[in-house]
Amino acid sequence: MQSDNKSLFWLKRVEGFFNSFIDIIGKIIAWLLILMVFNVLLDVVMRYSFHNSSVGMQEMEWHLFSVVILFGLGYALKEEAHVRVDFLYENYAPRTKAYINIFGTLLFLFPFALLIIFGSYEYVMDAYISNEISEDPGGLTHRWVIKAMIPTGFIFLLFAGISYILKNIIIIKEAKK
Repeated sequence: MQSDNKSLFWLKRVEGFFNSFIDIIGKIIAWLLILMVFNVLLDVVMRYSFHNSSVGMQEMEWHLFSVVILFGLGYALKEEAHVRVDFLYENYAPRTKAYINIFGTLLFLFPFALLIIFGSYEYVMDAYISNEISEDPGGLTHRWVIKAMIPTGFIFLLFAGISYILKNIIIIKEAKK
């Protein structure tokens, strides 16, 4: 019993570390979302009030939107704000839900995230090696930076998945008491 309490203590500490990091990224993403809203607002005002539009501003909207979505996935998982089929799930006991969450994370989330990470590597490297820039005049340079957010966002999702598994292991261990 003593070792169970000790392992539960350490699981909670590790999960807390993961969650702290995920929360920091979540706050950064929230600020990026605000920045994106101001970018869109400025672009709309410039376009309709002054008949002047910037390709770079429009591309920045998409880049910020991409980063918010890619990193928001991991934060949504931590906050349990992701989509699931609740009409069956909601009636299960917490311990059963925890087993389903662990199984689903290992069987679906991890393989999908790893597929995207390894599948996007060459895509990012090609952009980096060729120093890819926007095809549009006045567009943004260093396109590889935004492309690098694809594997980075899914690495963050894996990190959040590990935290999610730890959370559910803790639920199972506490239900045994």
